[in-house]
Amino acid sequence: MAEITPGPDGGAGDEAAWHETTRHKATGHGTTGHDTTGYEAAMRRALGEARLAGAAGDIPVGAVVLDESGETIGTGRNDRELTADPTGHAEIVAIRAAAASRGAWRLSGCTLVVTLEPCTMCAGAAVQARLGRVVYGAVDLKAGAAGSLWDVVRDRRLNHRPEVVAEVLADECGALLTEFFTRRRVG
Repeated sequence: MAEITPGPDGGAGDEAAWHETTRHKATGHGTTGHDTTGYEAAMRRALGEARLAGAAGDIPVGAVVLDESGETIGTGRNDRELTADPTGHAEIVAIRAAAASRGAWRLSGCTLVVTLEPCTMCAGAAVQARLGRVVYGAVDLKAGAAGSLWDVVRDRRLNHRPEVVAEVLADECGALLTEFFTRRRVG
């Protein structure tokens, strides 16, 4: 499965530092043995959002929020460069859109689907929004907070802990990031 690792400064914006590595399936990240095929269509929608972010010059991460019936109620993509907003992560944008569509901040029973493992800010937002599930693609060993570096979403000290499903279309999600940073280094 794909892991995305930023460079020595730990920043996703370090153009020369990101690279893709592979590892065995038994990673300990997310829910093991979970059938991920039910999330592939949603992950493909998130990948579409990620491609739009990359085309706009932002790191290509995309997200969608699904309601209990599987309908998309929020979409988002990284827009930090576009908006000069440090909180402009795909997950935050999608969660805000979902909350606005529901008219409520509680997103109980909803699922966040994102192309890259959430960072601490986004994992915290998933907990605060009371999301029922977080589904992600590529693992982020340097900043991931849903099972790799940290596990904010399943911290027993918190009052809410979403289910985590990891590595859905991980290779495709990771390849998009690798391609983006390779182009930035070369071009």
